[in-house]
Order: sequence, then structure tokens, then C-alpha cells
Amino acid sequence: MTRAPEPVQVVKQRRDAALQAMVDGVPYIRFLGIHFERRGDELTGILPYSHHLIGNPFLPALHGGVTAAFLEVTAIIGLSWSMIWEDLEAGRLDPSSLSPQNMPRLPRTIDMSVDYLRSGLPRDAYARARVNRSGRRYASVFVECWQDNRARPFAQATGHFTMPTPMPRPGE
Repeated sequence: MTRAPEPVQVVKQRRDAALQAMVDGVPYIRFLGIHFERRGDELTGILPYSHHLIGNPFLPALHGGVTAAFLEVTAIIGLSWSMIWEDLEAGRLDPSSLSPQNMPRLPRTIDMSVDYLRSGLPRDAYARARVNRSGRRYASVFVECWQDNRARPFAQATGHFTMPTPMPRPGE
């Protein structure tokens, strides 16, 4: 007996709830104001401009630490999203049960190499991560951020992460 497909709106709500629970579980993400737009399995991180993110008021330019944090957060959330995608789609992960206390553990950063290509201007920034390799113990992620033109990134990074131990599935 095959399972009837879920209505599109239910699937969208389940995906959005899982993503929001993941983001809400990290206070620093909320402090910076970072949020994510989702199109299928692709995420775009958004760092809304705020005057407290400026590091050099004479240029003005986004603080390098904020830029690096935005790149790292986007890499971690993108990697985590790729880790839970199959369980979420198969219905093995119920977003309504997710909270900061029982979220799947996030990958831990081993190192990040950030390339600052130009100054980040006082406006919204966007970022996308691409998982280059993801195994049981280790992952490598490339991420870039831009402002007005995706073809002109102002920073990019490569990060290496240790993978969390998988959560046991119900019945295991």
C-alpha cells in the first residue's frame, strides 16, 4: 500500500518549521538578525543591514568579524539542512517536536578560512553555502556572500567541520 502524497502546503510548512527551529536554536544568529530564505533544498542566508554591524564608520564598512560570522553561520546551517533533508522529506523528523532543547546537534567548526574580497557596504548581505564533502565524521563547505550582485561577492570562505553523531531514530 502506497502512502498518499502530502499536500504541497503541508510539505512547505514542515520544511519552514524545521528551518526556523534550527535557526532559533542559536542565540547568536538571532542577535545578528540572520534569517534564511528557502527554495526547495536551497538556502540563502540574509544579513539585514543594521548600523551596529559597521566596523569602520569612516568608510562605512561591515565589520570583518560580522562578515566571518555570517559566512560561518551560513555554512553551518546549510550543512545541517543537508543532513536533515532526507529525514524531513521521509517524515521521520517531525518539526513540531523540534525546539532548542531537542534539536539535532549542529556540526562543530574545525577551521574557517575567510577571503575578504572587498568592503561590505552598509546594506543587506546574502550568502549561500555549497557542501563540497560530507561524511560521517567530517565535512567541507564553501560559502560566499554578496550584496547587490551575486557575481561580485565581497567575501568567501571554506570551512571544515566535525559532524555530530546522528540522533537515534524512533525504535532504535
